[in-house]
Amino acid sequence: MYRNVQRKLDAGQNIILDGGTGTDIQRRGAPMSGETWCADVNLTHPEIVQMVHEDYIRVGADVICANTFATSALSFNVYGRDKELLKIDATAVAIAKKAAAGTQVAVAGSISTMRPVAAGSDRTLKDVEWTEPEARELFRRKAENLAVTGIDLIMMEMMRDEDYSLFATETAMATGLPVWVGISVERREDGKLSGFGRNDQLLDDIARALSATGPAAMSIMHTSPNDTDEALQILRKYWDGPLAAYPECGYFKSPNWQFVDVIAPDDLVAKAQDWQKLGVSIFGGCCGLGPGHIAALAKEFKQ
Repeated sequence: MYRNVQRKLDAGQNIILDGGTGTDIQRRGAPMSGETWCADVNLTHPEIVQMVHEDYIRVGADVICANTFATSALSFNVYGRDKELLKIDATAVAIAKKAAAGTQVAVAGSISTMRPVAAGSDRTLKDVEWTEPEARELFRRKAENLAVTGIDLIMMEMMRDEDYSLFATETAMATGLPVWVGISVERREDGKLSGFGRNDQLLDDIARALSATGPAAMSIMHTSPNDTDEALQILRKYWDGPLAAYPECGYFKSPNWQFVDVIAPDDLVAKAQDWQKLGVSIFGGCCGLGPGHIAALAKEFKQ
């Protein structure tokens, strides 16, 4: 189905993504793990995962992302679950493809660099590190496994640095599938934008390094709507291809998302109109944003 997405992009049309998959799964009552967040829900509550995908398709999403963000090659390695990751990803993609059956909706597989998170916070624990060859091998296994499942594209999500994010992106590119690179940022105390949880990594440097890998599209995602404008402007200095924006709202307090200060759908549309002026043609939502937000974006931008 990616050819339909590419056809629209080539014609200058907009693309609508889904919203926060993991957080909408949580919202519907599935239990979240303190170690692997929403990953195991693919096995324990597949009906909820499928319902989330179906609702995003119903309100107008052109692309849905299988629930594979939390099956992080790094996190699962820490917990000794490398082999399980492959099974869970295959199950997640099968659920998404079942939801999209009979439609023109493309199914993506998500790859993250998520590592264990401190309980009750959103801060990554950094007591485990991998050598570059070790990390690349872990990412390679995940990317190649996703490719075998028959996904239409790979979405690199919450890319935040010039090390693990770069290793992961390059291994995804090696599959030959279209790759969309999503960068997540937050504002440092000095006011500069840096990779989420990586205040040693400035967005300028991350954007330069990841754009050089030659993806099919790039995005600012899982970022406050209030910081997305500036982040897009920085990314645009290094990237002139298809551009996406899908922000988050609320915050993570492991293992659960906190649905606070949620942006209203109409306010998200107003923000997205500004992002369109910066070159964005791919619109969606990340953690904390649900089908109502995607419905509003589809009504405004879908052609």
